[in-house]
Amino acid sequence: MGAYDQTSMGGSREAFHTTEWSVIELIRDGSESAALLNDLLRKYWKPVYCYLRRKGYNNEQAKDLTQGFFHEIVLEQTLVKNAKKSRGRFRTFLLTALQQYIAGVYRRQTTLKRSPKGKLIGIDELELSEQIEAPSQFSPEDAFHYAWAAQLLDSILIEVRERCRVDGMMLHWQIFHDRILEPILNSTDSPPLSEICQKYGIDNPTKASNMIVTVHRRFQAGIKKHIRRSVVQDSDVDTEFQELMRIFSKSSAR
Repeated sequence: MGAYDQTSMGGSREAFHTTEWSVIELIRDGSESAALLNDLLRKYWKPVYCYLRRKGYNNEQAKDLTQGFFHEIVLEQTLVKNAKKSRGRFRTFLLTALQQYIAGVYRRQTTLKRSPKGKLIGIDELELSEQIEAPSQFSPEDAFHYAWAAQLLDSILIEVRERCRVDGMMLHWQIFHDRILEPILNSTDSPPLSEICQKYGIDNPTKASNMIVTVHRRFQAGIKKHIRRSVVQDSDVDTEFQELMRIFSKSSAR
């Protein structure tokens, strides 16, 4: 995952609840926003790229195909024509569209490199790296979902950390990071609460534990907020949350 860059969480824009499906609807209506399209690209280029790499394409081929997919399938409305909310999870719908796109490219026996003018960010501008890889035992489909989950987690951690900074709760974040987050990311044992209390000058383990719970609740709320943008109805959020946990559980078992 990337560094914890600064960002914002909530704010006035929360009144306009943008989802992946609503972006597609804006494209269909001819009123798409370049900012919204680029946001869609930022969220899904890693899953698309990882899928293609696992399919056997090299770095440059995968980059070209990723760029071509978003340009041809999204901007040229091939995706839009087939988009129906009743299809359920947006990422599953996008994966199916990607598989069909690759089949079409294979039939044409060519790799198309597109350079959209004034709409989509170029793939090279997104700091693409060959190090973006899913666990080696993953299928191309699993690699797609894993990259989606990793990208989602990265965004949530950035937002939660920034929200803690704004609220003057960086000590809460640091304790959560040391006790929960870092051990998970590095596959190490969690340090004892007594050690953390001594490190940060906390009066007692109960206080430190309560601080961790506070950040953990924000983290869970952040997960559900992001998931809600890619599902059709709120009742799908818990199902998608369990899927997210399944993906990370599978990756940690490698």
